[in-house]
Amino acid sequence: MTRERTEITIVGDDDSEIIADVTSLLFERDVDIVDLDQAVREGTFRMGMQVDASEMSVSRDQLREDLDALGDEFGVDVTVRFPSNCEDRSIAVLVTKESHCLEALLERWENDELSADIGVVIGNHDTLRPLAAEYDVPFHDIGDENGTPDEDELLDLLAEYEIDLIALARYIRILSPEVVFRYEDRIINVHPSLLPAFPGAAAYRQALEEGVRIAGVTAHYVTTDLDQGPIITQRAFNVPADATEADLKERGQPLEADALAEAIRLHLEDEITTEGGQTRVVDPNATDARLGAATELDQANPSEPVDSREELTAEGDDTTAVADD
Repeated sequence: MTRERTEITIVGDDDSEIIADVTSLLFERDVDIVDLDQAVREGTFRMGMQVDASEMSVSRDQLREDLDALGDEFGVDVTVRFPSNCEDRSIAVLVTKESHCLEALLERWENDELSADIGVVIGNHDTLRPLAAEYDVPFHDIGDENGTPDEDELLDLLAEYEIDLIALARYIRILSPEVVFRYEDRIINVHPSLLPAFPGAAAYRQALEEGVRIAGVTAHYVTTDLDQGPIITQRAFNVPADATEADLKERGQPLEADALAEAIRLHLEDEITTEGGQTRVVDPNATDARLGAATELDQANPSEPVDSREELTAEGDDTTAVADD
């Protein structure tokens, strides 16, 4: 969402009949619809709207009240997010037991390197409560004895702390559509592989089993398709001969923290946008964003030979090379 647009999200049972009623309600209040999308996943319906409310004929509170009443009529939840300034935004960091990504984010926040506040840390275990306490950040454990999270409690906490962005700092749980649909394009995860390779659990082990020479990590937006959301940043490293899974974790964890922190910065500073399931830099000439590997990699790559024959290098050409006589 751009800061100039208001975002309306409707989530509930599959009931697309609400679309016409919402459209009429907004029209009557001089709110212009800029974009609209809808989806259904596992029986959960989501409709997202970006609207221009700058000339609306009612107050913000009245618009929220009217949409809430309509939501009650259809038995769905309605969330309205008006444009906010950078300093008003708040991050929720979701964690399990690994501390490296959380610690990196807390350090950057303490040093004023994040364009938002870390409002709360939420875990499905209590392990990282002391780390959050060091930085005087509230911590909530929403997991049972097996680490299974209570997502109703999670949603309540996200609403209570008025969260704008969710960072999954090695949160080893899959978020349900109930959560993802409410915070679409506002959840960033870090995964220990160069996606789309090795999605899912035990990614470092998968890489070893496949014998890769280069491994890495990826920060990406979360969608309802596991580890398939738009990629934001990636970092890579060489896999030593006879490396173990522990070796890969040791090399990868600092890069996980770096990739996640950079992805969050890019999102908060509006330096990236998503189109067609991919992210792109809004203005490549006005950013020092590091999306991929260090520039030293380009210098290390061979520059020759390069096939300069036009018939072989033309885009889309299916010419087959013929050996010289």
